[in-house]
Amino acid sequence: MKPRILTALILLPPVVCVLGWSPWWLFLVALIAVVEVALREYFHICRHSGFTTFPVAGYLGAAAICLAQAAALKFPEIPLTLVTLALFGLLTMTFAPLWTENLKQYLAGAATTILGVLYVGWSLAVLIPLRFSDEAKGRYLILLLFLVIWAGDICAYFVGRTMGRHLLFPRVSPKKTVEGAIGGLAGSLLVAWGLTHWFWHTADWRKVMLLAGLINVAGQVGDFVESAMKRGAELKDSGTILPGHGGMLDRIDALLFGSVALWLVLALDNQWPL
Repeated sequence: MKPRILTALILLPPVVCVLGWSPWWLFLVALIAVVEVALREYFHICRHSGFTTFPVAGYLGAAAICLAQAAALKFPEIPLTLVTLALFGLLTMTFAPLWTENLKQYLAGAATTILGVLYVGWSLAVLIPLRFSDEAKGRYLILLLFLVIWAGDICAYFVGRTMGRHLLFPRVSPKKTVEGAIGGLAGSLLVAWGLTHWFWHTADWRKVMLLAGLINVAGQVGDFVESAMKRGAELKDSGTILPGHGGMLDRIDALLFGSVALWLVLALDNQWPL
């Protein structure tokens, strides 16, 4: 417990500063670094599950998608991210036979690599338009996303440990409980209410609360998805880069789904003012 708390206390101030107040180029550099570390851990899980992977192609593809999202801020009329995703998929499928000694592994290797870039690279790349498409609102959106994920994780952990009685999905995650999931949702809603009550006064608190609930539910699904991958690979953690927390992927599994959920809602209805 002590290494877990100490790591969180050390990382929290710089992470919050980068999220809310860094220039776009520093945000982009930090984002690509996180994407590459998390993608490395994803490939590690895949190999333990018996899948062939093409890591170099994945690293380059994920970085390209982040760069495309940043460029799309300057050229919104061009679908740069979609073009980059399509090119990456086609090029991976084209050159994968050259990287595969046994063609029985070709399809699995190409599919696993493309999925990893979508799962990690694209999911985190949507943080760029969330943060910088609207400078005034973007800071609050990104803080809402991370605070909701963090509060949900912390509350689910402590409520589950103290009050958890009914297992939620024991085959995938034997320690997560229904009570912990409800506690995590309540914590996310509470922190969202606090953000609008004390800081984000221009936002409609009911819409923010709805977004917070959606982010939390999506985040809990993302947590189970990563747990399923690790359990299939017979791994406890995705890595050891964060003392007391495991790997990078262990820390951002909820964020991967939560960020996409928030982006989708805002993208599908960009006329919905907060």
